[in-house]
Amino acid sequence: MGADHSSKIVGTVWGLLVLNTLGSAGAQTIVPLPRSLIQMVTMGALVAAFTLALAVNLELRIRSSAYVSLLTLLLVTSVISSANLGSGFGALFRCARLALFVGTLWLLSRWWDGGLTFVRHHIRMYFAVLGSVAAGLVVSPGAALPDLYGGRLVGDLWPLTPPQIGQYTAVIIGLTVLLVLGRRTDRTSAAVVIVPSVILLALTHTRTATLGLLLGLALAIGSLILTSAAARRFFAWAVLCAAVAAVAFSSALQAWFLRGQSQENFSNLTGRAKVWDALLAAPRTTWQQLFGMGMGDKSFGGLPIDNSWLAVYHEQGLIGIALVAAIIIVLGGVALLRPPSLPRACAIFLISYCAIASYTETGLGDASPYLLHLALAASLLAAPAAATPLSTPEAPLRRISQWTRKSEVS
Repeated sequence: MGADHSSKIVGTVWGLLVLNTLGSAGAQTIVPLPRSLIQMVTMGALVAAFTLALAVNLELRIRSSAYVSLLTLLLVTSVISSANLGSGFGALFRCARLALFVGTLWLLSRWWDGGLTFVRHHIRMYFAVLGSVAAGLVVSPGAALPDLYGGRLVGDLWPLTPPQIGQYTAVIIGLTVLLVLGRRTDRTSAAVVIVPSVILLALTHTRTATLGLLLGLALAIGSLILTSAAARRFFAWAVLCAAVAAVAFSSALQAWFLRGQSQENFSNLTGRAKVWDALLAAPRTTWQQLFGMGMGDKSFGGLPIDNSWLAVYHEQGLIGIALVAAIIIVLGGVALLRPPSLPRACAIFLISYCAIASYTETGLGDASPYLLHLALAASLLAAPAAATPLSTPEAPLRRISQWTRKSEVS
């Protein structure tokens, strides 16, 4: 199979993984879509992704990856916690989904070489998803900005919540900015991605995504300051513009940030703190503390948990928390040990964003966009694969090498 053909299939597999992690719950769509149909599409995408990845990697050539190894251990923990069916048969279904997700990442690890190929796949696919959001906004503004969500932007063609849209916009904005600073894309192409994404992010009023974008970019650009003049200039201008905006538009920024909420509602994180306190106060056996209650829908008492660490504790126990923490620590440690480079900066942005978002969003313990973002970070931190020597006699190899050197000199 040709290299170009394999590359296209790998890009398709990555796109199918993105489609699978979009989820099946969200806003009301213009054309009502049964949840069963949406789940069929997302699960079908995952099965197709695994099948294509297996077809393009029939030799089962994989690269060692601490990230995917830890995910595999998390999968084992999830199966153990779900085996008693405390969360119903749905728990085993979610374990099967996570198994296919992890298996697909193992098959794709063959192409993880520290390059930016998967970054481009990531940006293209999420930009296409945001295109559907923008189209829905144009077709039916009322449905895209419903009162049910306080006038925040939702997906009304495909059911997407404001936090989901905010996450997707923040991630592709950050990655595109870094590609511009690294001169891996032109400014016109970058503007086509960044400008509409910023508008969509503002319409979602998503505080977590905004803070994750700003802090993640600050850390990523900071890792390039010593080696990139463009990064130094961008950082200086960004600080200046932020200072001016903070002074000139302070009241407008405060109103956007509060989203019309009272100070009390804002201080308890829109009711999240009450759910967290109840979850931590619930009685558990030693087994449940260690392994959790089994894979569920990331809710407690019928209310969303909205915290990755507490969701993992609830479903996969303290062992699950230890594994997720190990994932963040290992990826962050490897990123810090790598020499300054654009792939390293992109990885730092993704790791930082996921760590920040984990405080008010779930996803670090199940197949989700956050695990896909971290998989992208792992691919960026992978060492380039060693070239495979050709099985040809030494003499011709020496002649080819000499001819190449002469050509380079001339």
